[in-house]
Amino acid sequence: MRWIAYLIKCLLFGILAMQIYFAVQIAAWAFVDPSTTAFQRAERWRLCTWHWSCPIESRWVPYDAISSSLKRAVLVSEDDIFFQHPGVRVSDMQKAWEKNQKQAKNKKAPVLRGGSTITQQLGKNLFLSSEQHYVRKAQELVITGLLELILSKERLFEIYLNSVEWGEGIFGVGAAAKHYFVTTPQQLDREQAASLASALPAPKCFDKAQYCRRGRIDYGARQEFILANMDRIALPKVAKQTK
Repeated sequence: MRWIAYLIKCLLFGILAMQIYFAVQIAAWAFVDPSTTAFQRAERWRLCTWHWSCPIESRWVPYDAISSSLKRAVLVSEDDIFFQHPGVRVSDMQKAWEKNQKQAKNKKAPVLRGGSTITQQLGKNLFLSSEQHYVRKAQELVITGLLELILSKERLFEIYLNSVEWGEGIFGVGAAAKHYFVTTPQQLDREQAASLASALPAPKCFDKAQYCRRGRIDYGARQEFILANMDRIALPKVAKQTK
């Protein structure tokens, strides 16, 4: 029985060490911009393998150099109460849980649909794989708590806007603004901002039709919805906002 207890201790120590590693990484990002994310590295490997030349676009843009229209549009699209909640939206997670339970009863594999806030999405992109299972979801929640505890909401949103996927090999608002509109994030107008925000649920499909095999999203309708709701989003006055 001693070896079983030893293995359990080693497992618990490994889990604790991993959480400490995550916490140290996150604390560093209060001062240093993340150079890459787990999702970006996975996409780079998928697209490029060992090639030095790779069609990955990414360019960091400071928070106050991003159009406030884009910030509002992204909040409408992904998480409209991001600046009010503690990192998770319990009611949304409960709805997602109920959907997964229904799928399990119908003998379908759970896919953990819905319920993810911007902080949860960021935690997954920064550290985790795209696999869908409950162990990964539990780790995502722990990372979400660490992100909310250590970093400010504005810093979290800045990192999200600079790391989220906006098309095949396109990461962050700097690359997205240049790729789709040949402009800078600061110069995006309302319509352009709403268009970019509408892409976030399925960015590869927005960028290339070959990724729309499971049914195309009505991006035009999403853009109209975002435009209609942008003005109700109030951004915290932490820096001079661009229009």
